[in-house]
Amino acid sequence: MTTAASQDRREAPLVLDTEPPRTLGFVDQGAFWLNIGISLIGFSGAAVVLSPDGKSHLPIAGAILATVLGTVIGAAMVAGPGAIGARTGAPAMAVLRGLFGTKLSYLPTVANIVQCIGWGVYELTVIALGVSALTHDRVPHWIVIIAAGVLSTAMAIWPLNSVRALRKYVSVAVAIAMIYFTVQLLRQPVPAPTDTSWSQFWPAVDSTLAVSISFVPLAADYTRHSRSPRTAAGATVLGYSVAQIWCYLLGIIAILQAGGDSTKIFDTFLGVAAGWLFFAVLVLRESDQSFANIYSTAMSIQNLLPRVDRRLLAGLVGLAVTLLALPVRDFSSYANFLVLIGSVFVPLCAVLIVDYYFGRGRRGWDLTETAPTRLIMLLPWAAGFVTYQLFNPGSISWWANFWTKVQDTVHIHPGWWSSASLFAFLIAAALTGLLVRFGRQPVAGPQPVDLRKG
Repeated sequence: MTTAASQDRREAPLVLDTEPPRTLGFVDQGAFWLNIGISLIGFSGAAVVLSPDGKSHLPIAGAILATVLGTVIGAAMVAGPGAIGARTGAPAMAVLRGLFGTKLSYLPTVANIVQCIGWGVYELTVIALGVSALTHDRVPHWIVIIAAGVLSTAMAIWPLNSVRALRKYVSVAVAIAMIYFTVQLLRQPVPAPTDTSWSQFWPAVDSTLAVSISFVPLAADYTRHSRSPRTAAGATVLGYSVAQIWCYLLGIIAILQAGGDSTKIFDTFLGVAAGWLFFAVLVLRESDQSFANIYSTAMSIQNLLPRVDRRLLAGLVGLAVTLLALPVRDFSSYANFLVLIGSVFVPLCAVLIVDYYFGRGRRGWDLTETAPTRLIMLLPWAAGFVTYQLFNPGSISWWANFWTKVQDTVHIHPGWWSSASLFAFLIAAALTGLLVRFGRQPVAGPQPVDLRKG
């Protein structure tokens, strides 16, 4: 018989300095990332792949290639920090103590709190939009938001039980729904987009990569419970890549069958025989996305407040996300949100991976509350951020105008060949490699991994 104490050991720790249980195997994590990668936002986000600039369209082959390339590269980037979380047993933002020092790690922590709350609001909104399409607006918007917020918050309070439930009950239903929609949509002709051009190929890659990369500062929150780093990395890449590619391809087909109007994409799914039933499955499972963002926001706050119970934090974050989502009804700022995420977390990922696997991580990764500040590590992160903005500053007028002037000053004008994500990653990785190469200092031996005060 399972006692209360043993049951507690099967859940995530309540405070930061507690050793996490290593209970998630390959199937658990693969199912988790499969569910995370399939999203109603992914269906709608396919519109950004088809037409990144909102004007010209990629050919179907170009959209498919951009989806596959951006997703696989992004998933591989996520797997790196995920494996670090599995090695150290630390959540994502606490891992950055070893990179920047404890106090300086608060900077990316705050950035992650903002992006997780933003994603949480988006996810609750898309659930409401899905229910609206499913019920023809018969259910009030506020009821759906509150119900989805309560469910997501409850899942965030019991995260490992939620992951296991996703594997046992949700993954099979989602797979059946996706297979059904794939068969039904492919039975209908897929119109080719008009006014096509390959000039927006790399921005399309960046858009899918940005969705993947948004999980870089979340991955270790879950992979810290993995039985091995290899299991964590493999499950992340395989589960997420298969899911997001599948999701985006269905989104591309559905948008084209809706005449290119992304606002009618849900109508395409509901238009097939018994589509409402399988669409309802996808709407319900969207709560795992909002759960992940609420839980990871709580874990990020725990890097700032390590002794506060994560259940309390998850409850407060869930309440805040729900309240913020109540007045939101569209995704007009979605593309700019992706640009912001990519510019911040793509170079951060590069700096973390290079420094951990080729630098300090091989000699000792200090995760204590007294980990010394490493101000120099902001340099490659900032350089990557600037690189990203030079190649893709987004479309917020004042911000884009500033970076356009910078482009003219330094004579950098992105063309069809330019990828903001890949250039930012490479620049940040190269600079970090130089710091690692010329900044090595002898140490007495490996330092213990401990989240408590040294």
